[in-house]
Formats: sequence, structure tokens, C-alpha cells
Amino acid sequence: MYKFWVAVDLDGTLAEKFTSYTEIGLPQPIIVNYVKKLIYAGEDVRIFTARVSGPDPGRRIQELLIQQWCLKHLGVILPVTAIKSSGVKLIIDDLAINPKDIK
Repeated sequence: MYKFWVAVDLDGTLAEKFTSYTEIGLPQPIIVNYVKKLIYAGEDVRIFTARVSGPDPGRRIQELLIQQWCLKHLGVILPVTAIKSSGVKLIIDDLAINPKDIK
């Protein structure tokens, strides 16, 4: 059976706007709480970010930073990708959905 997943943008959506490649912004509480609800409901949630689209070792460093951030702020490590697939059923991104509109 094909598994659908939810893509959540990192910079500007789940966390504050991008500041540098060496750190990730503070969590956006509304989106963090929404993502926690999705995880609790059994949804396959993944971080969707251009931070991991570059070549190694930069990609791997970014993935580790994101995993640490997820563990600290979400309590779990989410998969991280820069690639959309046909299995995406929802994309949460500040360019498409204003994080303030999420309840």
C-alpha cells in the first residue's frame, strides 16, 4: 500500500526565517503544535527543505542540525528531504500557507 506523507518546510514555517547554515531559528509554536498533532495522529511527517539539496558533506551536516532541532522541539527526529514525490498529500510552507492561519 502506498504511504502518503506531509511535507513541512523548515525555515520560515516550522522555525523562524533562515539566518545561517550553522543554526536553525527558534520554533514557530503554532506550526510546531500542529506538526505534533499530525505525528500523534499517525501521519508520516517529513521536513522538506532546500538545506539538504546540496552536495555532501554540507547536506549531511544540515541533516544532523535539523535532526537535533526536531528532537529538541518536536520530541522526535523526522525524516528530512529536499525531494517532493507523488506521495505528498499536504505541503505546509510559509510561501503557500501563512503559519498564523494554522489552528
